[in-house]
Amino acid sequence: MSVVTLRVNGATHEVDIDPSTPLLYVLRNDLGLKGPRFGCGLAQCGACTVIVDGVATRSCVTPTSAVSGEITTLEGLSRDGQLDPLQQAWIDEQVPQCGYCQNGQIMTARAMLDRNPAPTDAEIRAGMEGALCRCMSYYRIQSAIKRAAREVAAASFIEADDAQQKEEAEA
Repeated sequence: MSVVTLRVNGATHEVDIDPSTPLLYVLRNDLGLKGPRFGCGLAQCGACTVIVDGVATRSCVTPTSAVSGEITTLEGLSRDGQLDPLQQAWIDEQVPQCGYCQNGQIMTARAMLDRNPAPTDAEIRAGMEGALCRCMSYYRIQSAIKRAAREVAAASFIEADDAQQKEEAEA
């Protein structure tokens, strides 16, 4: 056992664990985060996905000692009581059926949109490959990702327009 320091959802945590313990177990059992889920234990389904320094990471096979950067879980996406646009799109598009895979779907999509904020349908399908859904809600998942991308783009446009108007008013 040794003390390992993790930065999760903006907070620093020290846990006394075997450093080879999978990150998933530490997040769920030691930190009480229920977003990442155990699915297959083989990094093939995606239910355990978290984002580590911007990269979608399968936490069921990632030793805690291998993680040194910022970890974001589903719980860390919302800010100041506001859902992440992707979380809101998931609700608006009524994506979940059984809901078990949704953590992995959302976290994989979030990492993909952070890399490519305006993906094509083909890029969405390629980016989401490996995040499995037994209920087959893939079309709704794709719709939610497209909705979130549009809403973020629209919000960015409004912010840029507001900034330009302010700049012009000050000139």
